[in-house]
Amino acid sequence: MPPDALPPPGLSAVLGWGLDHPVDADAQSLSRFLARAFGPSCVGILHYGSRAQGRKPRADSAFDFFVIVDRYGDAYRSLKTTVGMSSAPWVATALAHVLAPNVVSVTDRAGEGPRAKCCVISLDDFRRACSPRRRDHFVQGRLFQFVLLAWTRDAESAREIGASIADARAATFTWGRPSLPDAFTVDEYLQTVLSRSLAGEIRPESGGHARTLVAAQRDALHAIYTPLLDHLVARGALTREPAAGTASPASVYRQVSGATTVDRMRVRWYFRVSKVRATARLLKHVILYEGWLDYIVRKIERSGGTTMVLTPREQRWPLIFLWPRVFRYLRDRPQRQRPRDSD
Repeated sequence: MPPDALPPPGLSAVLGWGLDHPVDADAQSLSRFLARAFGPSCVGILHYGSRAQGRKPRADSAFDFFVIVDRYGDAYRSLKTTVGMSSAPWVATALAHVLAPNVVSVTDRAGEGPRAKCCVISLDDFRRACSPRRRDHFVQGRLFQFVLLAWTRDAESAREIGASIADARAATFTWGRPSLPDAFTVDEYLQTVLSRSLAGEIRPESGGHARTLVAAQRDALHAIYTPLLDHLVARGALTREPAAGTASPASVYRQVSGATTVDRMRVRWYFRVSKVRATARLLKHVILYEGWLDYIVRKIERSGGTTMVLTPREQRWPLIFLWPRVFRYLRDRPQRQRPRDSD
C-alpha cells in the first residue's frame, strides 16, 4: 500500500468495525439531546473516549462526542438558541474556520444531568481530517481507536462517516511505520501506533497510557487491525509467519522494507505540526469551553493521580497568574515519565 492510500471497498467496510455496536442508555440519550441542540445542520454524532471504551471513568467525567454538522454558523446559532453558549455563534464559527474542530461543553439549560464534551466539526472538515489531505493528527488520533456511531441523520450520512473513519484507520500504517520494529504482532502494532499518536500531543496521562488503551480495547482493535495487516501482506508491504515455538498460524508480521529517511522526516514533521495545532486548540478552550479552568484541573487530577489546588489569585485571574504553574506542568508532566515494565 503506498503512503496514505485509501482502503479498497471491502477493507473499508471491515475498518468500520464497531461503529454500529450498541450505545449505552446515557450516551444514547445525550446524543439525541445534542442532535436537537445543534439543529437540522447536525449530520451525525460519534461517541468516543473512556466511556465508549468501557474504561469506567469517574462519575463526574464528561461524555466525549464528535458532533458532525453541515455548516458551523447554523449549528452554533441553534446551540445558542436551544441550550446557550458562553461565546457568540459568530466567534465560534470564525474560530472553526481557522482551526477545526472547536471543543465546547454542553449541558441542558438547568445545568443538570451529564456533561457532553463536543468536538464540533463540519462534514467537509471531517472528511479532510480523516484523509491524506489532513492538516494534523487531532481527529485521526481519536478515531482510529474504538468509537460508536451514536446518532445519524440518515443512512447516507452514516455511510459517509463510516468511510472517513475507515480512511483514518488505514492511515495508521503510514504514520506508524517509522516507529514499528521489523517484526511485530498485532498487539505490538497497536501499542506502537497508540504510543506514537499520544506522543504527538501534550497530554496529562503517564507514558504508559498506551498500554491502558490497548488493554481496554484489545478485542475491538484486533477485529479492526488484523484485517488491515493481512491486507498489507496481500499487497506485499508485509509478510506473515507463525510465532516462534507455537502452533499459532501467521501471528507475526514482518516489514518487507523499512521506512525510509524521507518517511521518517515526513512523519516527524507531521507530528510536530500536529502538536503545535493541538496546543492552539487548548488555547481556544478559554474562549469556547464553559468552565474551562475547572475542566483542565480535573483532567490533570484524574489522569495524573495528583491534587491541584489553585490559589485565589490564580482562580480569579488565571490568564495572568497561572503561567508559572503551566510551565512547570509542561516540564514535569506524567507524559514525560518513562513507563515501568509490567511484571
